[in-house]
Amino acid sequence: MTEFFLPALSELMNPGVLFAIFSGTVVGIIVGAMPGLTATMAVALLIPVTFGMNPLMGLALMGGVYSGGMYGGAISSILLSTPGTPAAAATAFDGYPMTKQGKGGTALTVATWASFWGGIISTVALLLMAPALARFSLRFGPPEYFVLAIMGLSSIVTLTKGSMVKGLTSGFLGLVLATIGMDPISGYMRFTFRVVDLYDGIPFMPALIGLFSVSQILDLTAETHIVDDLNDTIASIKRSRLPKGLGPTITKGSIIGTIVGMLPGAGATISAFISYNFAKQSARDSDTFGKGNPKGVAASESANNGCVGGSLIPLLTLGIPGNSVAAALMGGLLIQGLIPGPELFSKYGAMTYGFILSLFIANVIFLVLGLYLAPYFAKVTSTPNALLIPGIAILSVIGSYAINNNMFDVWLMIGFGVAGYFLEKGGFSTGALVLGLILGPIAELGFGQSLIMAGGSPMIFFERPLCMLLWAITILLMIPAFSGHFKKSRNKVD
Repeated sequence: MTEFFLPALSELMNPGVLFAIFSGTVVGIIVGAMPGLTATMAVALLIPVTFGMNPLMGLALMGGVYSGGMYGGAISSILLSTPGTPAAAATAFDGYPMTKQGKGGTALTVATWASFWGGIISTVALLLMAPALARFSLRFGPPEYFVLAIMGLSSIVTLTKGSMVKGLTSGFLGLVLATIGMDPISGYMRFTFRVVDLYDGIPFMPALIGLFSVSQILDLTAETHIVDDLNDTIASIKRSRLPKGLGPTITKGSIIGTIVGMLPGAGATISAFISYNFAKQSARDSDTFGKGNPKGVAASESANNGCVGGSLIPLLTLGIPGNSVAAALMGGLLIQGLIPGPELFSKYGAMTYGFILSLFIANVIFLVLGLYLAPYFAKVTSTPNALLIPGIAILSVIGSYAINNNMFDVWLMIGFGVAGYFLEKGGFSTGALVLGLILGPIAELGFGQSLIMAGGSPMIFFERPLCMLLWAITILLMIPAFSGHFKKSRNKVD
C-alpha cells in the first residue's frame, strides 16, 4: 500500500484534480441542502461528464459531491425542519428546536464538525482496513438484516416524547404504509387500488418532504418569524464555540455509520436513526433529546457522513455498492474501464489511493466552508415567515416533482403534509412513522428471505451469532427507554 502513496499524492496535487474536488464538494453541499435533490441524482448526472476526464479527476469530482451532499442535507434540516436528504431526517429532531431557540448557528457548527469527523474516521477505515471490513460485511445475510431493521425500529421507543401507545401506533402506521406496492417475495400487488404510481410502493422522498416540510409550513403560519429576536450578529455567531462533551457521541456515531454504511442496502438513513438512539439511551440528559440537545445533531450527522467511507469499502474491494450513491459511483468506475476488486488496489493502486485521499480533502473543504458560512445560513431564520413560507413551499413542490417528474408525487407530498400536521397536533410521532416507512421494506424482505432459507422455521433469527449479538444490543437499548416511560407513568399516578 505504501508504495502507492507518493504517486497518489503526486496525482492528487494536480490543480485540475484539486479544482474537481472543490467544485464537486460545493455542488454537493448545494444539492444536499435542496429538498428532493439527492447526492445520488447529482453523482448519476455527473457520470457522462466524467467520461472525458482522467479517472482520478472524475472520481474525485464524484467523491466531492458525495461528501458535500451528505453534509449539505443538515443545513435545511436544521434551519427549516426540511431534511435536504433522507439521511438528515434525524438531524431535524434536535437541530430545528435549537434553531427556534436562536441557536441555529451553533447547531450548524455541531453538524459541520460531526460530519467532518464522521467522514474522516470512515475514510481512515476505508484506507487501512477495507479488505478485512469487506469480508465482515459479507457475513450479514437476510436474518441479520431483519434483526438490524428491528434494532432500527426500536428507535420508535426513543423518538416517542409523550404517550408510548401513540408512538407505537405511529410506527405501526408507517409499517402498514410500507406494505403498499408489490410484495417483494411473491410479486402480488397490495393496497395499490390500481394506481400505477403506487406499484413500486410509496415514494419515500415526497412522503418525507410532506411530513417534515408541509406540516412545518402550516405551523409557521401562526408565527411571524422562526426566531422572534435573533440578536446575535454574524461575528458573535462565528465566535460561538462547539459545546463540550460531544467527542464520545461523534466517535460512536462515526463508527456506527462506517459499520452500517458498508452493509449493502442499509444506508445512511438507518445509521443516523440507530446512532441517535444510541446517543439518547446512553445520555444522562436523555429527557432533553428532541428539545434541542446538540448531542442529537452530532449523533445523526456523524453517522450519516460515516456512511460515505463505509459504503465505499464493499464497492472498491468486492464490487458491491453499500447504497444508491455508491452504486452511481460504481457506474463512474465502470465507465472508466475500472473493475472493482483486487486490481484497483494493485494495478490501479495510485489512482485508487488518490481517490481515497481526495475524500479527506473534500471533508476539509466542507468543514472550512461550513464553519465560515454557518453564521450567514443562520440568518435565514430571521427572515419573515411571509417570505419564508412561499420559499419552502416552492422548494417542496420542486423537490417532490423533480425525483420522478411526476405530479402524483406532489399530491402525495401535500397529502402526507396535511396528515402529518394533524398527527403532530394529536400527539402522534411523525418521526416514528417515517422510521416505519423506511425500515418496513428492509424488515419484510429480510424476514421473507430468512424463512425461505430456513424452510419456514423462525429459529433462524436466534441461531446465528451475529443475530444474537444484534438482539442483545436491541434489548439493551430498549430497557432504559421503557423503564423511563414506566417511571413517568408511575409518577403521574402518584
